[in-house]
Amino acid sequence: MSSRTPVIGVLALQGDVREHLIALAEADALARPVRRPEELAEVDALVIPGGESTTMSKLALAFGMMAPLRERVAAGMPVYGSCAGMIMLADKILDGRDDQETVGGIDMTVRRNAFGRQNESFESAIAFKGIEGEGPSGEAVHGVFIRAPWVEAVGAGVEVLAELSAADGPESRIVAVRQGNLLATSFHPELTGDHRVHEYFVRMVEAAAR
Repeated sequence: MSSRTPVIGVLALQGDVREHLIALAEADALARPVRRPEELAEVDALVIPGGESTTMSKLALAFGMMAPLRERVAAGMPVYGSCAGMIMLADKILDGRDDQETVGGIDMTVRRNAFGRQNESFESAIAFKGIEGEGPSGEAVHGVFIRAPWVEAVGAGVEVLAELSAADGPESRIVAVRQGNLLATSFHPELTGDHRVHEYFVRMVEAAAR
């Protein structure tokens, strides 16, 4: 078993890159920004941050990153996507642009901006499967939802890690999933000071390297 510190990139085309770099460093990973295919080739894993998914998709194509990202995902590279990153990892998007492309890899259908616009952003305590104990604010995981997507449907190979009760009815919305080496959340744990979701991902990366 290797004891090497994992090198985890953050896709630095658009979005809250700095916050993820800090959270990964706090979770004992070597974190670095990734903008070009040659930088992607040098990391063990990748975080796709929150931001604007259509802009991120266009920039990934413009920087020649989309094909290498798909290849690394298909080869088993661990990837964590938060908010827009969740959309980028979805095999199917609802309410996206007709020409919007994704990296894909998670057998799920995601609805963009499902929780509302920017001024409808909110925070909530999240019970996250695989993360125990209390964070800095006392809850299992503190979720920050900013123009957040939710997962409308998942395939048989997808594990649901967290759900959030809907404000408009009794049903719950899926807000965190995992399929193999791929992890995605609707919310932004990098904005809270609680790095346990990043620690969870680092453990995934370490397990994949064994």
